[in-house]
Amino acid sequence: MDDNARPHRALLVDEFLESEDIRRMDWPARSPDLNPVEHIWDALGRAIATRNPPPRTIQEMQTSLLNEWEKFLSYNICRKKWRRD
Repeated sequence: MDDNARPHRALLVDEFLESEDIRRMDWPARSPDLNPVEHIWDALGRAIATRNPPPRTIQEMQTSLLNEWEKFLSYNICRKKWRRD
């Protein structure tokens, strides 16, 4: 997959793909329907943004993300409830 992002087009990446005989596939940028984890990252980001007070340290962010992930798993994934905006 290749969404034409700059890091995916680096010479080093091109050389590696060629050496491994890997053919590129065009992939539209910002295409969450083709990459379902993007829905999860979006939901986690929105959940963290609503926290009061917001996480201020890396440890607080990690704890917040883990807590939100657990809630997300138990509610959204198990019940297959995807929210699409």
